[in-house]
Amino acid sequence: MSAEVLLADDERERLVSQHAQIAALAGGLAHEIRNPLSTISLNLELLVEDVSQGDTPRDRRMLRKLHTLQRECEHLETILEDFLRFVRVGEIHLALVDLNDQVRKFIEFYQAEAQAAGVEISPHLGTDLPMVLLDETLFRQALFNVARNALQAMPKGGLLELQTRSIDGRVHLELIDNGLGMSAETLDNLFRKVFFSTKPNGTGLGLPTVRRIVEAHGGQISVDSAPGRGTRVTIVLPPATRDSVPDHTVPDHTVPNHPVSVHPESGRLVP
Repeated sequence: MSAEVLLADDERERLVSQHAQIAALAGGLAHEIRNPLSTISLNLELLVEDVSQGDTPRDRRMLRKLHTLQRECEHLETILEDFLRFVRVGEIHLALVDLNDQVRKFIEFYQAEAQAAGVEISPHLGTDLPMVLLDETLFRQALFNVARNALQAMPKGGLLELQTRSIDGRVHLELIDNGLGMSAETLDNLFRKVFFSTKPNGTGLGLPTVRRIVEAHGGQISVDSAPGRGTRVTIVLPPATRDSVPDHTVPDHTVPNHPVSVHPESGRLVP
């Protein structure tokens, strides 16, 4: 083994160790913030109950201010959750899955929120897709972040399509909305960690986190959008093969040397 390869391995191990330390530090910091935040939220809830019993102009004014404080506490909680997801993407646990099945589960999970926003979810799932290796929890979070952005872009309701297909052996997932679309400037800054959202409930970590999750799975993500014509987010994932499976993921005999597919009706593996 060459000296260059040994140095590269050492650098990779150093970066992995450094990332783990940062994630642990971030988790501890978030915990220290969350404890007093939970206390504040609980006391605000008790104050709201007390003030709600009054009916004077002063009581109503206080109630409005308390509700504002509650919303800000919820926003802080969202920021903490997004930050923790962002720094912990490296903690990935892969399993051999059918992407169509993951999309169906996500739609079932997200359907109520979409309906409340007046958004119809329309799945168009391809057949004979190769199996993929996914951390199901992380990937669901990626889909949630993209879908949440789509809902925010459709304040009057609309349509969110989820399409899957296989192209040149790779698995494609597209999330397409007919919302407001994005400017060229927003697209240019979309995945930059330092570019924070101007949305009232945004943290700016949503799509950078999605990209980290997708890339941690060996995939790529791209976004096509323009003002007034909606947005298309495309996620491309590699097919699962034995060579791509870490030793700790699934038993070796469950993954062939070539990509495998799932029959759309029986759900059986197709060589």
